[in-house]
Parts: sequence; structure tokens; C-alpha cells
Amino acid sequence: MRSPAIALVLLLALGAAPACSIKRMAVRSLADTLAEGGDVFASDDDPELVRDAIPFALKTYESLLEDLPKHDGLLLATCQGFTQYAYAFVQTDADMLDPVEFDRITQMHDRAVKLYLRGRDYCLRALEVRHPGVERRLRDNPLSAIPQAKPADVPFLYWTGASWGAAVSLGLDRPALVADLPAVRALMAAALALDEDYSRGAIHEAMISLEAIPEIMGGSPTRARMHFERAVELSEGKTPGPYVTLAASVSVAEQNRAEFVRLLEQALAVDPNGEPSWRLASLITQKRARHLLDRVDDLIVEDIPEDPD
Repeated sequence: MRSPAIALVLLLALGAAPACSIKRMAVRSLADTLAEGGDVFASDDDPELVRDAIPFALKTYESLLEDLPKHDGLLLATCQGFTQYAYAFVQTDADMLDPVEFDRITQMHDRAVKLYLRGRDYCLRALEVRHPGVERRLRDNPLSAIPQAKPADVPFLYWTGASWGAAVSLGLDRPALVADLPAVRALMAAALALDEDYSRGAIHEAMISLEAIPEIMGGSPTRARMHFERAVELSEGKTPGPYVTLAASVSVAEQNRAEFVRLLEQALAVDPNGEPSWRLASLITQKRARHLLDRVDDLIVEDIPEDPD
């Protein structure tokens, strides 16, 4: 996420610009800077500070997109921002509530789905700019939707798939969302084929969740574990994400207590400062790991010894 403070100053200055052309040039310059700049929040060690700052940044992005609706870089950054915010500060918060707060959890999950889809729509717009007609093809015939994608398209493919896939994972009881799974898989498959090492294993980590869905819906625990191994290898074990994702999905589904505990302990052993650009994500993921460990008895039933009689 880029600095909203810079955006605020420039936007205020733009209000006094004497000519529309000058304002448009300035807006485009700002959009280019925000789209190409580094993620100023990613290395932060204060998740609550970031939680409060991100909504303003996102609304700033959306205001710029009103003037530049086809700026693919800013569309991507906006998609990424909504997806990350939904996961880190809405879905994660919901998942850490006591299960008795069912109504509250449902409400927050519904909000997370809306935010994921809001992010997805910006990514789809960006893909449409780069490949006209791609959204219709994704819905009609996903396997042939993006045959001319290039390595430069990988961030767009990945974040479209990540935002869309996150919404599907939370909405497995919604037929309309489940029907979008082939499109999500097509996006991730295309990204993986073009750049397996993107963001040091991020695509493989996303694939763990996709493969963790029920086998009747196309999931595969075996493939999930294969993607897990590759994600850990490419990230050199410097992010807790793959460990927590596999534990919370496959280990729980299989009621594999030993694996569940081992994976979460490995996640907590990761040094958040080992990779500064992942610090914030690591801190949030480790918070989730601690919560999951605390709930192990609720999530996984202890084996009951058979009565010898």
C-alpha cells in the first residue's frame, strides 16, 4: 500500500490547479507513483496503525480512478489493497472470534466477501484494459480465456485469482460464487505457468487454499501439500503463511492433530524480521497461528482409545 499522506497533499493542490489538463497530468503522475511505488505498510511492525490507515488510502485510490478509470497499475494496487485489508483485518478478526458469536462471525465474513469482490472487480478492470474481452471469456470458457498472457501479466492474474479465490473460499455455500471456481483456477494456472517464482512462492501458497476445498468440488489434499512444499522452498521458510494455510485447511479437514500442531509451531518459529518486506503479514499470520493453537481442542477431536472389552 502506498503513502496516503503524499496523495492527500497532492490532491489538495490539484483542487487549485488552473487548468484541467494540468490537473489531469498531475493526477496521472500521482497514479503512476502510487502504482509503481513500494508498499510502505508491508514492513510496518504495528498492525493496528496500518488497520487505521488503509481505508483512507483505498478511498484515495478510488478517487484517482474516477479520473483515470483505465490506469491498470492503479487498478491493480487498489485490488491488492482491498484483498489484503479484507484478509488481515476483516476475515482474520472474524475467524478469531469465539464460535458462539455466530451472527457476528457471519456478518464479518459477509463483509470480507464483499471486499474481496470489490478488489476482484478492480483487477478484472485492469485485465480488461490489457486483454479486452477477458472477463467474458473467463466466465464463458476459462481454459481459453487468457492464451496470450505474458510474464508482465502475472501480477494481474495472481491478484485477480487471489481476490476472487478468497471470496469463493468464504462463500462455498453460495452457488453463484462456487460456479466461479474454474475461472479462479484458470487465472492461477496461467500465472503459475508464466512465473512460478512470483513473489517467492505466493502463487503456490494461494493454491494450497484452492486445493483444500472438498474433493467433490475439485480439491486435492495431495496437491495442496505439493504446493505447500514448493511455497516453503521458494520463500526459504521466511514466511509463516504456507504453514498456517495448510494447517487451517487440510490438517483440520483431515483431523490431523499432529500435523496441525507441528505446522503452527513452525509458523511461530519464523522470525518476522527475517524478511522485512513481509513483516506486517508475518505478524498478522502468527497472531492467527497462536489463536488456532489455542483452539486445537475445538477444531480437532482427540482420538478416543478403543475399549479393549
